[in-house]
Amino acid sequence: MRIVITAANSALGRAILRCRSQPGAPADELVAAVRSERAANEIRPLLCEGSSAVQISYDDPGSLDAACRGASAIIHLAGILVERPGSTYEQANVAPARSIVEAAKRCAAEKFVLVSATGADETSSNGYYRSKGHAEALVRDSGLCHTILRAPLLLGGATEGAVALKRNASRRRARLIGGGRNFQQPLYVDDLARAAIAASKSSVATNRTLDLVGPVSLPERELVVRAARMLGHQVRFLSTSKGLLSFVLAIRQRVSGPGFSPDVVDVITADTRLDPQPAASELGIRLTGIDEMIENSLSQERTI
Repeated sequence: MRIVITAANSALGRAILRCRSQPGAPADELVAAVRSERAANEIRPLLCEGSSAVQISYDDPGSLDAACRGASAIIHLAGILVERPGSTYEQANVAPARSIVEAAKRCAAEKFVLVSATGADETSSNGYYRSKGHAEALVRDSGLCHTILRAPLLLGGATEGAVALKRNASRRRARLIGGGRNFQQPLYVDDLARAAIAASKSSVATNRTLDLVGPVSLPERELVVRAARMLGHQVRFLSTSKGLLSFVLAIRQRVSGPGFSPDVVDVITADTRLDPQPAASELGIRLTGIDEMIENSLSQERTI
């Protein structure tokens, strides 16, 4: 199989490349698509024999077609949670999905896999969830054979979630929004990588949208407690009012423009309590246990 991976320099993209370079992994040809030569150089050491890194632009159909030509599957990972000047949800979450879907259609890709987010909904009042929902709609309406994987907080493999967990667990006092009482259901990034690879087969989870979550739902503060215990100390919690923080961020957003916003606060404090087994069973993967996830998160250094 020839599998194209967009945003291959992301934590998830790197996890996919790692999984495919392990002994005994199928000898698929991976095309790691990134937007800069610097990113391409960074991931080349992760590529297995026969695979390659290519530079693309979502504004350049020619570069997308060159990357996607002959693809058995395309795994689309690109997206942001925090908007920046010149990189809004529309520009980063929706427009690239539209461009790569059109390239997949032109190149007659056999399967399209979109990694989305739990809570994605094109009718949501939350800009992030709405943009993810719009991207999903583009895939569903494309006529392509597809699988959409909705993922929660990711741990392990130098993910943003792992970085934040390690930072909070390393402190004697950790300040969490709402005291960290919201329920998280973290997923190990390598599990998502294996799921995306499994879904790249046309016969797996055909035209399905799956909530792929970790095996345990627990309060965020409990995650930090477990991580701190592994580091050999206890942690006390300070609470930041979610309402007050959202109010301050809304004012700052009006004055200064995009950045950490009330929408982001809603996303990172959302409760996730879903049955993990249906998606895992359909994709044929085994979910990594929560303690192993935490341990691997603490041992990783940030690489993105």
